[in-house]
Amino acid sequence: MQAADVMTVDVVTVDPETPVQQVASLLSERGISGVPVVDGKRQLVGMISEGDLMRRVETDTQPRRSWWLQMLSTNTDLASEYVKKHGRRARHVMTCDVVSVTAATPLAEIADLLERHRIKRVPVVRDGILVGIVSRANLVRALASRGGQTTSPGAERDDVIRDRLLAELKRQKWAEASPGNVIVADGVVHLWGTILSDEERQALRVAAENIAGVRAVEDHTTLRPTLPPI
Repeated sequence: MQAADVMTVDVVTVDPETPVQQVASLLSERGISGVPVVDGKRQLVGMISEGDLMRRVETDTQPRRSWWLQMLSTNTDLASEYVKKHGRRARHVMTCDVVSVTAATPLAEIADLLERHRIKRVPVVRDGILVGIVSRANLVRALASRGGQTTSPGAERDDVIRDRLLAELKRQKWAEASPGNVIVADGVVHLWGTILSDEERQALRVAAENIAGVRAVEDHTTLRPTLPPI
């Protein structure tokens, strides 16, 4: 399996001028731990993680250097640290040297990158343009969908099944399924993500069952909680 098979394509992003406080609110509201920074052409320019927002002057959590470390630090290091702690825009706190992959990168290679760089997600780019993101959760879903099975003679049809199902869902106004939430393994369709109603869940199952070659459908979706009336 490759990045294209599991990646989330509806990626939450911010631009370089987004206020830091707004980035923090976005991470909190969406329940995510990081967000890509893109320019007006969706060119990937950086990443912001929870770690980038932890050491801030507003919360009095900025690091305090010992006197000897202060003496050994260069002016460039100190200036960069100041910007990170006091900057008010995404471009001030983002990590610019971003590890990324392509849609054809094997999942084994992605897992190695996440572990080696100690990161929780990796953006997927095409010619520098952000097209998706693969997180640890995406890899866990892929593992769960495989069910410990090895490649079977019909496994080469999984991509065809998935493409046909995604094409069908794209034609339906009620469907909001992200490609990263549809995984096909040995003819079994695994549906992930959040849904708005039980009717949508049933419709997703029907759409999957009607695709030629599908042996079974496994529903892992969760119902999105509704907000109480104001």
